[in-house]
Amino acid sequence: MSTMFQALRFPCGKEMPNRFFLSPLTNSQSFADGSLSDDEINWLEMRAKGGFGLTMTAAAHINKDGQGFPGQLGIFSDSQLPGLKELAKKIKSHGSLAVVQLHHAGLRSPRELTGLAPVAPTPSAKFAARGLSHGEVKRLIEDFIQGAERAKSAGFDGVELHAAHNYIICQFLSSEFNQRTDEYGGSLQNRSKVLFDIITGIRKRCGAGFLLGVRLTPERHGIELAEAVATAKTLFEKKEIDFLDISAWDIYKEPADESFRGRSLLSYFTELDRGDIRLGAAGKVYTPADIKFGLDAGLDFVLMGRAAMLHHNYPSLLSANSEFVPNRVPVSRDYLLAEGLSAAFIDYVGGQWPDFISS
Repeated sequence: MSTMFQALRFPCGKEMPNRFFLSPLTNSQSFADGSLSDDEINWLEMRAKGGFGLTMTAAAHINKDGQGFPGQLGIFSDSQLPGLKELAKKIKSHGSLAVVQLHHAGLRSPRELTGLAPVAPTPSAKFAARGLSHGEVKRLIEDFIQGAERAKSAGFDGVELHAAHNYIICQFLSSEFNQRTDEYGGSLQNRSKVLFDIITGIRKRCGAGFLLGVRLTPERHGIELAEAVATAKTLFEKKEIDFLDISAWDIYKEPADESFRGRSLLSYFTELDRGDIRLGAAGKVYTPADIKFGLDAGLDFVLMGRAAMLHHNYPSLLSANSEFVPNRVPVSRDYLLAEGLSAAFIDYVGGQWPDFISS
């Protein structure tokens, strides 16, 4: 319990009051133009007020063509700034760090949303995606950097780059989806150039005091564990980021690759020399015992998603009662409405996880 509620300081100088990150959760609550709704602001402010030390938005697309979901938050236009400014102010008023997750869906951008063929590092017949030109890759990097600048101007403490789940940065990292022959393809060093160019650009333009993190996929989605570990090692060595977020899906699991089994997936990352850079992970973190397991395994923080849907004030409840037992699914729609999820969000949850909502 004591570790869970210890403050955590990042290399940039910003500090969170505990080890609870709100995981970035797709919620379909934004307007069609990417601007924030009152429902989405309420959902996030409730988590900040409920004690989460860092409150992260859902994935926010950094250009219109990179949208991945209906009702997705956008951060590609100054017209979206009023809502973003209001959200940042409300999150920070409760002592929580305010962070935007920057995103581009790449070949996972549905044509029915954007009206265009999805784009990828190289053409993909499976996804009916076209390959980006060299100039378009440069533009993509710039769009991510401008997204971070827009987040800073809105008052957010920082951003996280979504380099996981087979979205555009993950696609560049993957030898399966990236078969380019220019400086952005071939070796892992070249395939990771988009990620590192974005990081360097954000650090240069947003400053040393801006919180900057990366979410990585450790395996699957065209990513091999050995390469994910190598990317993490380089991120730690370059010392340009403040935190690394491993999307493990299950913090207890062993690697999918049989040649790496016999120890936990997380151990391949916690054993790396990360200096002052902070490391966290997401994946089936529900109970206080799960949180303790993650921190005891060497993580600096844990990310909570579905548990945060069930209890907007999970950290506060646990702080007040060390014997706190969180609710389990299924729960009713009325229960979720009371926890700050809108009807649109609940519909999305029901479509993703049918066992989440009781009939």
